[in-house]
Amino acid sequence: MKRKTFLGALALPVIAGSVLLAGAAHAQSQVDVQFYYPVAVGGPIAKTIDGFAEGFMKENPGIKLTPIYAGTYQETIVKALTAHKSGTPPVTSVLLSTDMFTLIDEDAIVPFDTFARTAEDKAWMGSFYKAFMMNSQTGGKTWGIPFQRSTVVMYWNKELFKEAGLDPNKPPTNWAELKEAATKLTKKDASGKVTQWGVQIPSSGFPYWLFQTLTTPNDAILANETGTQVKFDDPKVIEALQTWVDFGKAGIHPPGVVEWGTTPKDFFEKKAAIIYTTTGNLTNIKANAKFDFGVGMIPGNKRKGSPTGGGNFYIFKKSTPAQQEAAFKFIKWVTQPERAAQWSMDTGYVAVSQAAYDTPTLKKYGAEFPAALVARDQLPVSVAEFSTHDNQRVTKALNDGLQAALTGTKPPAQAMKDAQREADRILRTYK
Repeated sequence: MKRKTFLGALALPVIAGSVLLAGAAHAQSQVDVQFYYPVAVGGPIAKTIDGFAEGFMKENPGIKLTPIYAGTYQETIVKALTAHKSGTPPVTSVLLSTDMFTLIDEDAIVPFDTFARTAEDKAWMGSFYKAFMMNSQTGGKTWGIPFQRSTVVMYWNKELFKEAGLDPNKPPTNWAELKEAATKLTKKDASGKVTQWGVQIPSSGFPYWLFQTLTTPNDAILANETGTQVKFDDPKVIEALQTWVDFGKAGIHPPGVVEWGTTPKDFFEKKAAIIYTTTGNLTNIKANAKFDFGVGMIPGNKRKGSPTGGGNFYIFKKSTPAQQEAAFKFIKWVTQPERAAQWSMDTGYVAVSQAAYDTPTLKKYGAEFPAALVARDQLPVSVAEFSTHDNQRVTKALNDGLQAALTGTKPPAQAMKDAQREADRILRTYK
């Protein structure tokens, strides 16, 4: 760093004063927009984001948009809130849709309604899928704009289905069929060690989110709309957890805690025949699975359904009005149908509006690769991703309970009752 400063200082006198003045005038007229994006540096997603930033600046020369790759979602919200508290927040950031209550409680963000003044702006705000707005609006205001949104979907290996005598084009549609298929798909070696699991549902990283793929089909909703109350000890929730534990006990699902990050890899390596993971993994699976695979909706029980997931754009309160207006302009620009369609094809995330699916590019892609439409088709039965006030602590209470049940240290009913007690304690001040 010192060397850089020293060289900079050395170079200054050489530059003509008029150039410096012109630069200062240009800098003054330019609005700087720092944009936190949750990804570790590099990789194809960062390239797409950089491309969007360049495209936007070309059309809006008065705005300097700087994407800052801030790590995981968890790391990004910590960095964003730390910056907010020190008075230098990003102007905008993509953070989890479930961070909405936390950001409101910290008085860190402003609602989008403030900026949507024209009829065109209001039509744009109303164009997003309703399922995605459940985690974006509260108290009659819109706090987040859907960007990289997802649902959990089921992937299955069609070759392994054929080998097991199952119809490769008929995935399980309910719990009974799932258990039956997973039993046929589980393989053991001569010593009795499982070499191929019938079904794998990850329980690290986002255990609460994957748990919603069992509670939603069992007709249970984990939190109220205002984020002040949870229902972890609901008998339907306990039954859903018991079902997950029972898959492990039946020997058709890996025991204990299953890693979120290695689940797609286990699928590629044929260690798991059926997996549950985000539609955001679709492009990754399409590129790396060396076999024919299917993508389907989450199997139902009392009903069908999956939680939505992923990230929203937020605008930070402590940035200047000019910066906020510039951020609003960028968010509106990047979520236009053609760009939302491109983003969906590049990443596997669900395009956030019907208008994006009506574009010729996404229509053609969907016709050639129908798997890309499954997550969208699941939206009418999707529910909001679990979110409350003091979200991180409440979610930790639930995650700890789930992992205690899955590792066998507590029975499901006890695990959920303990999680309920802890959540009630945390949420007491918000009621």
